[in-house]
Amino acid sequence: MTATKIAAGSEFPSLKVKTLDGSDVTLGHPASGCDWQLVIVYRGRHCPMCTRYLNKIENIKQSLADIKIDMIAVSGDSKEQLESHLEHLEVSFPVYYGLSQEQMQALGLYISVPRSEKETDHNFAEPGMFVVNQDGQVQVVDISNNPFARPEIETFLSGLTWIRDPKNNYPIRGTYQY
Repeated sequence: MTATKIAAGSEFPSLKVKTLDGSDVTLGHPASGCDWQLVIVYRGRHCPMCTRYLNKIENIKQSLADIKIDMIAVSGDSKEQLESHLEHLEVSFPVYYGLSQEQMQALGLYISVPRSEKETDHNFAEPGMFVVNQDGQVQVVDISNNPFARPEIETFLSGLTWIRDPKNNYPIRGTYQY
C-alpha cells in the first residue's frame, strides 16, 4: 500500500463537504474573522475516542480564536450518522460530514475498513489535523493511523500560540525535500 502524505508548506486541497443543512463548505477557509483554520478529521460516530477528543478540544476554541485560528471537524459519516453523533458531542465549533474516500486520499490520511457493520457502514479516515495558514498552505500537519496517537491538546495550543507570535518569525517546518 502506498499513500501520499500531504506535504507541509503545500497548498491545502480544495475539498467541499456538507453542513447539516446540506450546504457545501470548503475546508481550509477560515470564518469568524480568523485568518488560519484548524481542520480536524475524525474517524466518525463509531469512535468513542474521537468523541472524547472533540469534546476536549472544545476547551481551546476560544484560545485558538484569540490567535485568529478557526476550527472545524469533519468525518466520512453520513448526515444521519453526524446527527446522532451530535447527541454525544459537546462542541460549539462546526462539525461537517461527507468526506469521501478520494478526499481522504488527497489529504494523505490513513483509511481503515470497518471491522463489522456494527462499527460503521463505510471505510473511514483515521485521525488527522491540519492547520491551514492565511496563504492556504499547510502550516502544521498531524496524521495518525489510530485514534490514540494524537497531539496533546495543551501542548498543541502552546505551539500554535508560539508560531502565531510575529516576534518568533517561525517558518513552516518539515519542508526539506529529499
